[in-house]
Amino acid sequence: QVQLVESGGGSVQAGGSLRLSCAASGYTYSRNCMGWFRQAPGKEREGVASIVTGGTRTYTYYTDSVKGRFTISRDNAKNTLYLQMASLKPEDTAMYYCAAGPSFACPTIATMNPSLQSARFGPWGQGTQVTVSS
Repeated sequence: QVQLVESGGGSVQAGGSLRLSCAASGYTYSRNCMGWFRQAPGKEREGVASIVTGGTRTYTYYTDSVKGRFTISRDNAKNTLYLQMASLKPEDTAMYYCAAGPSFACPTIATMNPSLQSARFGPWGQGTQVTVSS
């Protein structure tokens, strides 16, 4: 059974840092697109970052609001996805989810609406809460 488990969320002050982890079990995802999504109260789920490996190169994509502050990475040997978040802002407060998708979906993660996200990505983890106070 494929399973993704997120961890690492918490409460921090603005300007602080957190590192989220997503442990995958039940399959090897090394060639798939892996993505981080978030959903704030009252808002639609949005794609935050994605990563995919093609040949010997790794490609990463970010939504504009997190560029330069967040870094997505993966450890294929550990089947674990990470999201290093720095210079956190109150608007980063949300439930963060990881999910797996096809490689072609990676570049457009930031522009997908929630319906398309659900159609192209899965399985999904249970989420980890990030709260940033001002």
